[in-house]
Amino acid sequence: MIEIKKDNIILKKTELSFENEAVLNPATICAENMIHLFYRAVQKGNYSSIGYCKLKNPFKVAERLKEPILSPEFEYESHGIEDPRIVKIDDLYYLTYTAYDGKNALGALATSKDLKHFKKEGIIVPQIKYSKFKRLVSKSKISPKYFEMNEAFPRLMVKDVIFFPRRINDKLCFLQRIKPDIQIVSVNNLKELTGEFWDDYFLRFEENILLTSMHSHEISYIGGGCPPIETEHGWLLIYHGATSTLDGSYVYSACASLLDLDDPRKEIARLPYKLFIPDREYELKGDVDKVVFPTGTILIKDTLFIYYGAADERIAFASLSLSELVAELLNYTRTDVDNIMTNY
Repeated sequence: MIEIKKDNIILKKTELSFENEAVLNPATICAENMIHLFYRAVQKGNYSSIGYCKLKNPFKVAERLKEPILSPEFEYESHGIEDPRIVKIDDLYYLTYTAYDGKNALGALATSKDLKHFKKEGIIVPQIKYSKFKRLVSKSKISPKYFEMNEAFPRLMVKDVIFFPRRINDKLCFLQRIKPDIQIVSVNNLKELTGEFWDDYFLRFEENILLTSMHSHEISYIGGGCPPIETEHGWLLIYHGATSTLDGSYVYSACASLLDLDDPRKEIARLPYKLFIPDREYELKGDVDKVVFPTGTILIKDTLFIYYGAADERIAFASLSLSELVAELLNYTRTDVDNIMTNY
């Protein structure tokens, strides 16, 4: 078992109007000897924007803006900008988020060269009706949960968009989540993401499924968490797993997997147990109870700091040894994972 140190809450909601309901699910990145944290800020009425603060070290806030750094501007994000993640590829920062218009939740992108000024690039995931999705994937060997979980929505919900922090085989790669699994998208450039591209993507849908549920703590569904971390043994992916309870609610846990560096669709190893769970009062009680939702990491020497939303109301972090986690994962290596569809 991995030794996890939970270091308590780092950010709470304030009296400021844009974050008086909750703060949660932060994106994190190091630049210019500072840790930059972009977080989902929720105001009354459940409208979200992106707040910002600097950390002088992993657990000390140095500066916190009193207004959002990113706010809704367009119709596709009119009800909120949610759950950011951030990476740097070459000389450009890629900040992804969920754009919510009150009905549809879709992955969008903003880019920056200085972490101060962002250019919104729009929605980058498929904007497709459920009926068309069902028709296109009809010949794919996929879990029936795809239909059970998505048929209630006229449009497909595509969230948890997270870029890999470098090109893989000269391609930009990002994760997305269409319940109940995590998928991968690979393109030479983002201009390729046309309607024709997505039609072909769904016709070959099973080839693009990255991870499926395997264990009891993730049996309901899984979704992306933090941006992948490159190690000598593979891409370390911290993701979230959800399992339903008798009262109809879900318990969200942090999970870990190791993916092949050249082809992330090949899973090398996965922890058969939860990396960490909601077991503190601030994780068990909040806007949504029993939630730890990891979205950002900072690596200092061998210590990996994992930042997460706690009970959908506040931001906390946990720390562990990166080398110990990778070594533990390698105790649970897997073969021929591409065709594994277990526990469905």
